[in-house]
Amino acid sequence: MNWNQIQGNWKEFTGMARQTWGKFTDDELDQIAGKRETLVGQIQEKDGIDEEAAEKQVKNFESAHKVENHDC
Repeated sequence: MNWNQIQGNWKEFTGMARQTWGKFTDDELDQIAGKRETLVGQIQEKDGIDEEAAEKQVKNFESAHKVENHDC
């Protein structure tokens, strides 16, 4: 699976994203719409962390859900 598939099926992945990042509202998850870079930016903003730390969270999510990141 890759991020294009996540983006195309984002509604199905919002539950997993909500479990991982419970801090996001439904509107924020709709705004993210499966876009990886937007997700990283939202994590940075919500947690007040740098991009590297937000990327690490997203990579952990990818690993947990077997997402390939070769096309981002």
